[in-house]
Amino acid sequence: MSAPRARAAKRATRLSAVVTAGPTREYVDPVRYLSNESSGRMGFAIASALARRGARVTLIAGPVSLATPSGVERIDVTSARDMHAAVAKAFRNADALVMSAAVADWRPARKLAGKWRKKDGGAKTARLDLTRNPDILASVARGKGERLVVGFALETGDGERRAQAKLRRKNLDYIVLNDESALNAIRSSATILGRDGSRQGLARRSKEDIAEVLAELVIDKARLH
Repeated sequence: MSAPRARAAKRATRLSAVVTAGPTREYVDPVRYLSNESSGRMGFAIASALARRGARVTLIAGPVSLATPSGVERIDVTSARDMHAAVAKAFRNADALVMSAAVADWRPARKLAGKWRKKDGGAKTARLDLTRNPDILASVARGKGERLVVGFALETGDGERRAQAKLRRKNLDYIVLNDESALNAIRSSATILGRDGSRQGLARRSKEDIAEVLAELVIDKARLH
């Protein structure tokens, strides 16, 4: 097929996108777990915005209480390893990945079969050994080829420098930088940094507004691949 015909065929095909959202839970025992304050609202808003633009969207969601957006296929997961497996499978046939989930970097080295009862012995302190979770974004983006991958970075302090480093290190096309105020918030500020050197600041926007901008970016840039 000639290059112009290939591009025309690509435009005629619905964009397929994978979006992740929410936190993960890493269980210490049957009733306790490590997690974070992510509400999942950003990822759900991005999935909804992409679906409204005609994309086929697979939303991989950690434990959140949000309704599935119209026209979106949802896969519920719990742990980072669950999410890793689901993303790797879904991205095989997708054109784009937007990794907005707040994935736990660490998990307990072992999950106890029964309730952790360290306090019953009168101990004033306790130690919990942790082991590193898989880096979902880096492992998937490593083999992305010409497909589009957008990551998120929640940073404090000199966040832009660290986000730029993450963008390069993990082979991303774009990274969305925000700070801790974005967690479980209705409105937040974000900076979209591109591998191409682009920089777009979005100040005090609703997550739905930020999602609209990101959906437009994904639709526009993924078509170039």
